[in-house]
Order: sequence, then structure tokens, then C-alpha cells
Amino acid sequence: MSSHERDGPPQARIPEREAPRSSFEPWRWSMTEAVAAITAGSITPVLLAESQLARIAATDAAIDAWATLDPDFVRAQAARVPATGAPLGGIGVGVKDIIDTADLPTEIGTPIFASRQPATDAACIARLRAAGGFVFGKTTSTPFAYMDPSKTRNPWDPAHTPGGSSAGSAAAVAAGHVAAAIGTQTNGSVIRPAAYCGVVGFKPTLDVIPFTGAHVFSPTLDVVGTFTRNVADAARLASVLADPGRVASATSALPRTPRFLYIGDFPWTQLDCDAVAVVEAAVTQLRTRTEVVPRDVPPLWREANKVHRTIMLFEGARALRSLQERERGRMTAALNAALDEGATISDAAYLDAMAMRERAIAFFTDWASGFDAILAPSAPGPAPWSLATTGDPSCCTLWSLLGFPALNLPVGFAEQMPMGLQLAAPRGCDDRLLAVAAWCEARLPYRGLV
Repeated sequence: MSSHERDGPPQARIPEREAPRSSFEPWRWSMTEAVAAITAGSITPVLLAESQLARIAATDAAIDAWATLDPDFVRAQAARVPATGAPLGGIGVGVKDIIDTADLPTEIGTPIFASRQPATDAACIARLRAAGGFVFGKTTSTPFAYMDPSKTRNPWDPAHTPGGSSAGSAAAVAAGHVAAAIGTQTNGSVIRPAAYCGVVGFKPTLDVIPFTGAHVFSPTLDVVGTFTRNVADAARLASVLADPGRVASATSALPRTPRFLYIGDFPWTQLDCDAVAVVEAAVTQLRTRTEVVPRDVPPLWREANKVHRTIMLFEGARALRSLQERERGRMTAALNAALDEGATISDAAYLDAMAMRERAIAFFTDWASGFDAILAPSAPGPAPWSLATTGDPSCCTLWSLLGFPALNLPVGFAEQMPMGLQLAAPRGCDDRLLAVAAWCEARLPYRGLV
């Protein structure tokens, strides 16, 4: 494990061409560093990809982060992209295996769609390519992006889950296979695996990045998100995937010290004591620099998780109804149970839940006014010591319900596994959230890569 600690805002670093080979490890670079090096001619996209492929060859047997990875394909893609100084010029990005790619299979984490080859790219992949990036490979997803585990293991300790459903995307970035990856979230599928694997996970405001061409579970809740090494990279990647003008490509300097609201726990889950200590320590560090106001989730919204579940399962059951009728025997027991539960939810109950959601959006937008961001745990504890679970997404549920942007910032370790602090803000405040997260990142040390 690296002993590197962040002591300031991430800066673009152009490595020297003459650096000794033993210290020339481009797979360690952030995306911003790699783009700067390629633009300056210090390295080519092919040499960067070769370094990453060597890292994968050395480590992935213990992690299994990839659903589809062809080294020759990676080399060909890297040789084809022009190093023109585009936002992602020459960078290969891992893509969750529920997002369509015209040149690689999209199997949605299930044998039902083995070797499925889409004819066209998802909208976010078309934007990735237009920005000078390329699809490095397809990262693992849990089946249908639901709760069942994938084959992937946590890079920090392979006996622990990497989380889900964007398991491979989080693990690949944490292990240094790629500098960035794309995932999706319906409940906790970006923030939770980012927390478990110790990387920055960013879930933007609902619909900021188009979901067209990705496997739909819940149209109301599904969001495309990113995994990167730092906050600056999260902004850079999200900005090219998002609709124009929705996310700035770089974090801006704050006009004043940010002010935070802090939710220490959520009423629908139980936090691990070690996790509480790590998150509290990070919040205490921030409290020495600025105002942090603790608040509990108000009584009216102490069962907001049930509103989320009603919407998610009602829509999931209908999105997958015809497929379940044909393929029930090849779907997992947990997924079948969830879809069966969703099928029993009445139209009236669903409409009530959607109305409650609209009330919650208005309430929490007002509740957070006067604060630059809301702080909370990213997960109830560190990654569980088990490969039979993807962990508990409950700390992410409220922001997924509301469609608020949220970000996991790695801040420490519990039981020798990464822990994250979650930051959230009202809809449309993505740039502010990223700027505040960068401010926090500069003040909260973390060890970095596995």
C-alpha cells in the first residue's frame, strides 16, 4: 500500500521522460496527470495503456475486476486516439457492463445476455469518445445491477466485498488498472463501492448525464456516475459525459470557507462503531477549520427508505417483467424476490410514493439552504468480510431518492479497510459540491492507491 498522503489540491504533474524506469509507473497517475503528460509529449497513450495492462496482469488474478478485457483491443484503441489535448485525450476508461458499447459486449452481469453485442454506444460513451477517451474494457456489474455479488473482490483485501453494483469500476480504479471508470447508481451503487474500495465516487444530479443506452432498472432513480482517484478527475470526467453546461471541467476556488450540515447517521440503518469513529474524526478535522452543524433526519422523513424502495421495486418489476417471465430460472433468487415484491405494489401506492418524493425534494432542498454541503457517512461500515454480500446501501438511499448529487471522499481506514465521508447538495449544485469536496480533500489525508 502506498504511504502517500494528500496535503493539498491535486495538481497536474508532467513526469520527466528521463525518469528511471523503476520510478516510471504511469499506472499510478491520476487522469489529470496522464492527460498533461500526453499533451506535453512525455508519454503516448499506448505507453500509458501498456503500463496499465502490466498492472492488471500483476494484480487482477486476485481481484477479477473485468467482465471483458482484451489487451490487443486496448493497444489498438490507444494507438487510434489522437493526443490532441482534448479533455480525455488518450485516456482509457473502464465502463460498467450494463452500459452499451458498440465495440465490446454488454452482458449486464448475467449469463442471460452472454456475448450480447450492442449495435450502438450509449450516449455517455459517445461523449467519452468525442472527448478523446476510449473504452479500456468492461468492468463487472452485479446481475442486472441489483444486490447479488459479482465475481470481483476488494483490492485492499480479497476476502472482502468491493460493494456493488458497480463493483469492477470501483475495484479497477482502486487497484491502478485505470485512472477512471464509469458506473451507475439506483440506490448505493456508486457511493458504496467507492467507499469500500477507497476511491472518489461521484453521483451527479439525476439526469445530468444521459442514461440512454444503459440497462434500466428504475427510470426515476437510475444515474450514471464516475470513479476516479481525486475530485479534480471526477469533475473532468463528469463534465464530458454530462449535458453541456451542467458540470464544469475543473473545480473552482471557493469564495469563502464552506459551511456544512452533518448527519451522523440514518434512522433506517445501524452504523459500525469503528466506522463512526473514522467519519467523526474526519468531521472533527473539518470542524477545526469551519462551521459544521449537526442535525438528525427529521421525524417526517425517518422512513424515506421505504419511499425509495417502493419506487425502485415498482419500476424494476415493470422494466423487467417480460424478461422475468421468460428467464425466471436464470435470474437469481434475490432478484426474483425483489421483482415479485415490486409486482405486488399497487399503482396507488406507487403514485403516493412519487408524491412523497416530490415533497421530500422540496423539504430537503430548503433544509439544506444556508449550507454548502451536507456531510454523512458513505456506508454503515467498512467493506464486509464476505463475498456473499455487496454490503448495505442505506447511507446512500436518501440522496438517490431525492436525485441530489453526492460524492464519496476517502478519509481513513477501519479494520484496515477504506472508509469514506459522503458529501451531498441539492439538485443542480454539482459544481458547488465538487468545489467543496476538493476543499475537504486538501484537508483530509488519505493513503491513496492500494
